[in-house]
Amino acid sequence: MQAQWTQKYRPKTLSEVVGNEETKKRILQWIHSWRKGPPKKRALFLYGPPGTGKTVSAEALANDLDMELVQSNASDYRTAEAVERFAGRASKYGTLSGKKRLILFDELDGITGTADRGGLSVITDIVKKTGSPIVLTANNAYDPRFSTLRNYCELIEFKKPSRTDITKHLARICSLEGIEAVDTAIKLIAERVTGDVRSAVNDLQALAQGKKRLTYDDVSWLATRDRKDIIFNVLRAILYAKDSLAAKDATDMADIDLDMLLEWIYENLPYHVKDPKELAATMDMLALADIYRGRIASTQNWSFMRYFIDFMTAGVATSWSKKAPGWVPFRFPTRISQMSTSRAERQMLYTIGLKIGKRCHVSSVRAVKEILPFVHVMFENNSGMATDLSKYFDLDEDMVSYLAEK
Repeated sequence: MQAQWTQKYRPKTLSEVVGNEETKKRILQWIHSWRKGPPKKRALFLYGPPGTGKTVSAEALANDLDMELVQSNASDYRTAEAVERFAGRASKYGTLSGKKRLILFDELDGITGTADRGGLSVITDIVKKTGSPIVLTANNAYDPRFSTLRNYCELIEFKKPSRTDITKHLARICSLEGIEAVDTAIKLIAERVTGDVRSAVNDLQALAQGKKRLTYDDVSWLATRDRKDIIFNVLRAILYAKDSLAAKDATDMADIDLDMLLEWIYENLPYHVKDPKELAATMDMLALADIYRGRIASTQNWSFMRYFIDFMTAGVATSWSKKAPGWVPFRFPTRISQMSTSRAERQMLYTIGLKIGKRCHVSSVRAVKEILPFVHVMFENNSGMATDLSKYFDLDEDMVSYLAEK
């Protein structure tokens, strides 16, 4: 199976991390401050949007300085005892190899709920006393939960890389892959992903696979493409995967919300899996995935995510023979479509209620319940009055059309 370029070209040194040049300089200044002993701020708190390079920067830093990296997703260490086992001793004692140690608490956002408070407290205590550098990552360092922890950390923000930075990264990959890429082609790919390096690399791999030259015509469809094309490819890769590993890897093909992916699979399974027993087996796998999704929502224990993904991808793929009756198109999830329609209608009613309520000196809710039914009747029976009411309530064309249809 072709290696994913996002892993193949994962930064191995800090200089390879895309963008955030000043941020990388500050990281190096902080780690070098340990040469004279532990600095005042013994932990580095990296924060910013997902996919901007926080985790890979810590990994690359350890690689650059030949340090032993002790790494874990903080959501796997929810209790005080577990955190102490993971990082307590590591922060106090040296390594068997004699190397210096770097401790990484990744994705602190995953620490939530009462059960985690003890774990977060222990992390704070470890940061205060640690004899080894500690790196923490989160999307939002200013979450109230981290108010005490922030006092003992050097805060450094990661921002989305610029289009120019991403373009240079894509050009480098093309060069290493032996692909002659036209500048306008890779610039368009970089522009479309709005700062998301992973999406850019995935798009480049999909477009340049098997080519020796990448032209603007090869990528021009990106300018107007429907993102449904991407989900179609992901669905196809999951449902018709040759093995469980390929099915799981399909989730890395594109940035897609996993809850939405489950809805897509649920909608399309009955059209592709025609054997009743096989359909029941695949639906059982989805049901198990949904159970773990529910557990994540109720407990905020993100370690369940691996089971959610495994059952939804590998479980489904290996539960049927993949003998579909000819070409079967993929369909948009009905439940999502219905929810979107309902949400749009509620928003329309709320906006109209605000307009009517402002004129009648009542709340939006009361306007919708008590006044709007009479407005409907007037619109239905008297076009002249409908015009006057539209002006009186300052309704726009969409609102008038909605009322007229009703």
